[in-house]
Amino acid sequence: MDELELADWREQMARLHLSPTDLAGYRAARDTLFAGHPQSPIPVGQRAGFTGLRYFPASAEAVVDVPLRTAEGTEEIDTGGPDGVVRYRRVGVAETPWGPLTLWWIDAYGGGLFLPFRDGTCGAESYGGGRYLTDTVKGTFGRGVTVLPGARLRLDFNYAYNPSCAYDDRWACPLAPPENRLTARIAAGEQTYRSAGN
Repeated sequence: MDELELADWREQMARLHLSPTDLAGYRAARDTLFAGHPQSPIPVGQRAGFTGLRYFPASAEAVVDVPLRTAEGTEEIDTGGPDGVVRYRRVGVAETPWGPLTLWWIDAYGGGLFLPFRDGTCGAESYGGGRYLTDTVKGTFGRGVTVLPGARLRLDFNYAYNPSCAYDDRWACPLAPPENRLTARIAAGEQTYRSAGN
């Protein structure tokens, strides 16, 4: 049953994100999930030749502790898929060295933090539509975004990852809204996916 497989995929992702493994161990475990899990976003026909995702080298400069200033308002984003229009509420704006990024709360059942972004690497070195730093609805806790005391966040762009639509057109993904599009390059995290034939 697809629903049970999807629930297991999300559980495995949450366990991975909450595990004590280092960045290299995290990336290796993620590759294992992508290679063999029935709900992997890698197309079934490409899994036999899948040799792993591509990443920028680990970078200490990609880890920043930043203030989060209050922001208000909502946006509605059409996912282009069965989720339809999803409502996002601004939690705050993180003042990063590369520019401001809005941290969102997904206003859906249970809700969750969401930080999509598009930077100067997108389109050539990383997925053109942008990447995610966290989507806690999908179980990506505590790696890319850590909430700190005093209205601060730790952002670790080494854990930036592609949305599912970067691997296969059968997925529809909400992408970074205009306020989360940066011109600066953040050369950290996951790079563009290349299929076995490319």
